[in-house]
Amino acid sequence: MKSAAADRLFSRSAAVASCVGSILIGMLQSLYGPSIPGLRHEFGLSPSGAGLGLSLHFTGGVAGVLAFNAIHSRISNRALLAWSYALMAAGGAGFALAPNWLLALAAAFLCGLGFGGIAYGLNQLFAVGFGERATAMLNVLHAHFGIGAVLGPGVVAWLGPDDYRYAFGACAVLAAALVLAGSRGVRTQVSDGPPAERGNRGLGLPRVLVGFLVLYILNVAVEAGVGGWEPTHLETIGYSAAMAASTTSVFWLMMTVGRFLVVPITLRHSPERILAVCAAGMTVCLLLTLFKGVAPVAYAGVGLFIAPVFPTGLSWLNKALPQARRAGAWVIAGSMIGGVAAPPLLGVGIEASGIHAVPWLLTALSGASLLATLRLIRLTRRSAS
Repeated sequence: MKSAAADRLFSRSAAVASCVGSILIGMLQSLYGPSIPGLRHEFGLSPSGAGLGLSLHFTGGVAGVLAFNAIHSRISNRALLAWSYALMAAGGAGFALAPNWLLALAAAFLCGLGFGGIAYGLNQLFAVGFGERATAMLNVLHAHFGIGAVLGPGVVAWLGPDDYRYAFGACAVLAAALVLAGSRGVRTQVSDGPPAERGNRGLGLPRVLVGFLVLYILNVAVEAGVGGWEPTHLETIGYSAAMAASTTSVFWLMMTVGRFLVVPITLRHSPERILAVCAAGMTVCLLLTLFKGVAPVAYAGVGLFIAPVFPTGLSWLNKALPQARRAGAWVIAGSMIGGVAAPPLLGVGIEASGIHAVPWLLTALSGASLLATLRLIRLTRRSAS
């Protein structure tokens, strides 16, 4: 049942500021890749050396999720968000002003800590702070993350890679502004539910939590796999490099559009039903990428179907395990690890089977995600009965 406390967790201005914060973390994550030419020129780096910036950012992100989850019970929601934005502001400014690469990497890690805190904090608070509208609001939140991810490369392209410092500096200024604006209007405490729920540590909890971890790792693997290997696959089957790059941009754009489109659907259908349809739709679209004539459209379809999975799954997790609300932190951290590990692991499979195997490998991952979703539906229904 929706509680009055949940309704008061966010003021309208705080919800808007949170969406701006989601745009910010989407931009920050997407700035590293387009900045690589500028980083190599500035610090004399190899391609792999320049790529360490994003790796340290994600490493900090995982650490930030787990660290803020560990201390959340001892600090207020406002403090969690304020400290996270402050870390991002310090990290972004440090990356923009770093005189050498070691300090830049340290700043990227610091920025990642704040990134992880905001990723954990906003997802957790939106999951419990909007009652029956949580699924819809989580999709709105993640749609704004997508807007930031689309804007970031555009900003670097407009400035030029050698002026990447200005892009990171602007993000630092925005993060500093959100230290106060982003936490104002957020209640200091979240209702933890009735005592019976808090004390209920049923035997189904570990299996359900593991099921959600598997589901998220598989979906992030599909997302990262398409984003990383779609251009190469399309070029291999005969499309131009420009067409392949444009189609990949459409995939990310469809992920943003899909999260807005699903909002009214979340008000009429359960999260588990939405995720089952999404998993089936992804699998069908990935099978269609086997056919050259429809492959670009099919990849766009994957983006549309995968879009609601991350935010809608968090809402489902919160409903399935109300007695373990910190479980979201492990799922978010697991998804980040999956995003780092999936592309190289897929690369091993592609080296063994060839680029033409990309649709089959991704379809296998998506099919496993569909099976994991169906298994979770059975587990959560059994736990509820």
